[in-house]
Amino acid sequence: MRGRVAFVSPRYGADIVGGAEAVVRDVALGLLDRGWEVQVLTTCARNPYTWANELPESTRTEEGIVVRRFANVLATSASKEHAVHGRIYYGETPSLDDQVTWLNALFSCPGLFEALLREKDRFDAFVFAPYLFWSTTVCMPVVADRAVVMPCLHDEVYAHLAVMQHVLSLPAAVWFLSGPEHDLAHRIGPVTPQHSVIGSGMEVPDYHDPEEFRAEYGIEEPFILYLGRREADKGWPWLMEQFSRARTSVKLVTAGSADAAVPHRLRGRVVDVGVLSTEQRNNALAAALAYVQPSLMESYSRTLMESWLAGRPVLVRKGSTVVEWHCSRSGGGLVFGGARELARHVEGLLSEPARADEMGERGREYVMDNYQWPHVLDLIEADLEAMRRDR
Repeated sequence: MRGRVAFVSPRYGADIVGGAEAVVRDVALGLLDRGWEVQVLTTCARNPYTWANELPESTRTEEGIVVRRFANVLATSASKEHAVHGRIYYGETPSLDDQVTWLNALFSCPGLFEALLREKDRFDAFVFAPYLFWSTTVCMPVVADRAVVMPCLHDEVYAHLAVMQHVLSLPAAVWFLSGPEHDLAHRIGPVTPQHSVIGSGMEVPDYHDPEEFRAEYGIEEPFILYLGRREADKGWPWLMEQFSRARTSVKLVTAGSADAAVPHRLRGRVVDVGVLSTEQRNNALAAALAYVQPSLMESYSRTLMESWLAGRPVLVRKGSTVVEWHCSRSGGGLVFGGARELARHVEGLLSEPARADEMGERGREYVMDNYQWPHVLDLIEADLEAMRRDR
C-alpha cells in the first residue's frame, strides 16, 4: 500500500454529472489502481440545487473504493438566506456574518465533520473539491495540515467573498487544473506555498462512430453540438440568443439531463436529443461540425477535451479565459463574441472541411500531449509524498 487518502466532495458517484465530481472520481480511481487505500466521504445528496438526502446514509464499496455517505441538514426557513444569496449574486458584498449564514443555508453535514475530527490521523491526505461548499469551507480546516484543495475555481462573485479566503491559504497543498485558474487564485488572495498546476487526465475512447449517431437520431445535415447543463451559469440562454441571430443554416444539437427550454423561435433549428450514454456522446462529438462552449465559468472544460479526442474543432465564447487559453495553446478552436462571429466561424468550417479536420487533429494532439492520466497521477503522487515528508 502506497498510503491512505480520503476524498471529500459534496456529491459522488459514477452517475453524478459535474466537472469537479468527475475529476474527484477519476483521481480516486487512479490512485486506487496505483496501490493507494482510498475512501470517499460525501453527503447523501444527488441534486446540487436542493441538496436533499436522496441517497441513504451508508458505507459501501463502489468500484473498489469505500464510499461513506452522511446526511445533510437543510435550513427549515431560508428566506433570509435566499435574500443574502440574491445580494451576493448581483455583486453586493454582505457582512461576514451574512456570508456565513448563506453558506450554512445551502447545507451542512455534521456527520461528515465529526468523521474528520475522529479520523484526521488515519489518512495521509484529505483531498477536498470543489472550493465553494460547506464540505470544503467548513470541514477542510479540521484537517488543514494534511488537506489538499482542488478548488475548480471560477471568476465568480462567490470566489471573492471573505468567507472563502481561507480555502486556498490554509491547506497543506492546492491543486489547480489549468494555468488561468492558478493565476485567478493569486489575483483573489493568498495561496498556500505548496501549490501546483496538475491538470486533469482524459480517458481516450476506443472508437468514435459518427454515422451511428446520425442514423440513431436521423440527423443527416451538418450541425454544431452543445453538451451539458442548459442553464445560465453555463451560458445556455446566451447561446440561444446568439444562435437565434446567427445567419447560418447549420443546426445546433444539444444533449443534457435538464429541460433545454428551447425558445419557440428556434424550434427546428435547435435539436434536443436528451440524455446520452458515454458512447453516444462520443459518437455525437465525432459527428459534429464543431463543439460549441458558451460557458464563462470553466476551470478546465472536459467537454473541450472530449471534442478534441473525437477529432473535432471547438467554438468558444470570448472572455472565457480558460477555454481561450486551451484554444491558443492547441490551435484547435475559434473564439466568438456574438452572433456574427459565430455564423462566420460556422460557415467557414462548413466551406473548408479540411481546415476543420486539421484543427480537430491539433486539438487531439494537444490532449494526448498534455492531459493523460499517467502524467497527472505522477504529479499528484509526488505532491502527496512531499506532504508526508514535510509533516
